Amino acid sequence: MAKKSGSNTLFDDIATGVADKPKERRRSTGFLDQRDSQLSDLASGAIEDKTHRWIDPARCRMWQRHNRRYDLLNQARCQDLIDGFKSQGRQEFPAIVRKVQGEPDYDYEVICGARRHWTVSWLRANNYPDFRYLIEVRDLTDEQAFRLSDIENRDNLDLSDYERAVDYKDALDRYYKNQKEMADRLEVSEAWLSRYLDLATLPQEIVEAFGDVTELKTKHGRDLKPHLRATRDRTKLIAIAKTLGVEQQQRMGEGRAILSGANVVRALIKESAPKTSSSRGTLAEYPSKQGTVMLSATRQGRSGLVLKVAANSGASHDELIEACAKAIREYA
Repeated sequence: MAKKSGSNTLFDDIATGVADKPKERRRSTGFLDQRDSQLSDLASGAIEDKTHRWIDPARCRMWQRHNRRYDLLNQARCQDLIDGFKSQGRQEFPAIVRKVQGEPDYDYEVICGARRHWTVSWLRANNYPDFRYLIEVRDLTDEQAFRLSDIENRDNLDLSDYERAVDYKDALDRYYKNQKEMADRLEVSEAWLSRYLDLATLPQEIVEAFGDVTELKTKHGRDLKPHLRATRDRTKLIAIAKTLGVEQQQRMGEGRAILSGANVVRALIKESAPKTSSSRGTLAEYPSKQGTVMLSATRQGRSGLVLKVAANSGASHDELIEACAKAIREYA
């Protein structure tokens, strides 16, 4: 019985081996057929062969006309990527780069993927030295690089309106004959593009009044545009903007929150507008830098001047003293 049992076992092993061989041949043939099909598709252009590489991010520099300001990137702005990379154990989507020639310190320049570059660099410097930067190398002209970068970042909320506006203004001057041609190439309306170009032409003093350029939106440029047309209003706005800019720097230096973009616009417009009487007997109202009325001046009798300080205006003592002095000079 043992001999018979052994014979059956041997037979089973041989039978199994024989039965498996055709299957192996069929699998091998199928693989070769699939490979031939892929090669055929590549040759015909039906599919594009792309090579991804893992590299040290230090071998990359930012393209000098990249639409994102690398110096504005920080842990808060890249926290979503930091968390995602740590969770996945790597970068999932490659950055788009071009080769750099004649640069001993760099092999590539980044066209799309500044935040990914910053994130990998940060992780490598913060206890994750094995992280590498995933790239895809492409051969692109500057105009193609600009459009590719714009397409990738157009819907990204973390890219500020002002960063995008400056990029569009630079591209218009470099690559296109006029605004219409640029709008056609980007497949956007001229009106949409104009809002960004207007933002890019704001005086630098007004830009600095926002403290952080990420606070500066296209709607703010639209609100300020009518007040910048007249020379007198423009001069007033710039003078007020300089004061706001100094205050914003002080706030940041002291670790305090800066004025929001909406409050900056409100203060610029109110401060530059002619002071008019808002009620019977009121000579003028003085808004704080936050845009709320902090002081009103009224006439009492023929010669008396009454200054009324508004409660909860949020104004500082220095602002109130300055407003009182101004009212006395103008009406006392």
